[in-house]
Amino acid sequence: MKPQPQTAVSGAEAGGPYISIVIPVLNEEESIQQLHRELTEVLVALQRPYEIIFVDDGSTDGSLALCSRLVASDPHVVHVQLRRRFGKATALQSGFEIARGAVVFTLDADLQDNPQNIAAMLQRLEEGYDLISGWKQDRKDPLIKRIESKIFNFVTSAVTGLKLRDFNCGFKAYRREVTQGLNLYGELYRYIPALAHAEGFRVGEMAVNHRPRLHGKSKYSYERIIRAPFDLFTTFFLCGFRRRPLHLFGPIGVAFALVGLIANTYLAILWFSGESIGRRPLLMLGTLLIIVGIQIVIFGLLAEMIASISYKPSHVLTLIRQVDRHPGK
Repeated sequence: MKPQPQTAVSGAEAGGPYISIVIPVLNEEESIQQLHRELTEVLVALQRPYEIIFVDDGSTDGSLALCSRLVASDPHVVHVQLRRRFGKATALQSGFEIARGAVVFTLDADLQDNPQNIAAMLQRLEEGYDLISGWKQDRKDPLIKRIESKIFNFVTSAVTGLKLRDFNCGFKAYRREVTQGLNLYGELYRYIPALAHAEGFRVGEMAVNHRPRLHGKSKYSYERIIRAPFDLFTTFFLCGFRRRPLHLFGPIGVAFALVGLIANTYLAILWFSGESIGRRPLLMLGTLLIIVGIQIVIFGLLAEMIASISYKPSHVLTLIRQVDRHPGK
C-alpha cells in the first residue's frame, strides 16, 4: 500500500538547514570540487536551507586540505575529520550525528551518484516515505561486481523480508527520525533499509542515474564477500530477534538436544537388549548434541536477560509514528 502524503518533513533544528548532505570521503581529491559544484547548483535551485557535510575517513591524499578550503569559501560546507580510517559505517554515523536537517541525503564522493536526482528523491520522501533508497538501474560497474550485487540483493531480500533491488546504493534520502535511530558499525551500512524497515519506517526505492567512475579507484574489496554472511546474520538477528533473542536460540537449542535425545534413546534400547554401546560413535554424538543444545538455550536465556535489562519502556516511543487525540482533550 502506498504511504499517505505528508505536508512536510519534520525534525529540522530551529533556524538550521532543511537538507543535510552527508558524504563519506576517502582519497577523493580529484572529485570533491566537481561534486561540490554540482551539489551547490542543485541545492540552490531547490530554495531550501542546506548544508553539505564531508566526512573524511582517514584520507591520505589532498582531500583533507581541499575540504578545509571549501569550508573557508562556502558557509554551507561542514568538514568532519575522523582521527583515522574507521570505515564507511563510522563515517556515515558521524555525519548523521552532526547533520541538522529534517532531510538527510547520503551519496558517495566518487561522482558516480548524480546530484540531479536529489529533487525527485525529496519529492518521494514528501509523499510519505521515511527512507528512499536509490536503485542503480543502469549500473556503470564491471560485470563481476554487478553479478555479485544481484546475488547480494536477492539473498538480503529473502532473509530480511524487504524487497529491494539495490540495498547497497550509497545514494539515499532519509527523514531525520530514521538517521537518529540508526546505530551503524562494521559493514551494517549495507543493510540500512532493512534495519529501518524493522523499526517500522516506510522504505521506498527509486531509480537513480549512475555514472562511470572518472577519478581514483574503487574502495571495493573482495574481503567483503567473506564478511558478508556474518554481516547478514547480524542484520537478520537485529531485524527479527533483537528484542526476543530466546525465540531464535531456543528452537535451535531444543532441536539439537532433541536429536541427541533420540539418538541416546535408541542406544538405550539397544543396551537394554544386551548390546554393547560403549564404543559406538553415536553415543558420543548424541551426548554432545544434548550438551550443545542445553548450552544454546542457556545462551538464549542470558541474551534475553540482557535484552530485558537494557530495554526501557520509553524506547517504545521511537516506534510511534503519530498520536491523534480528540480536539477537546
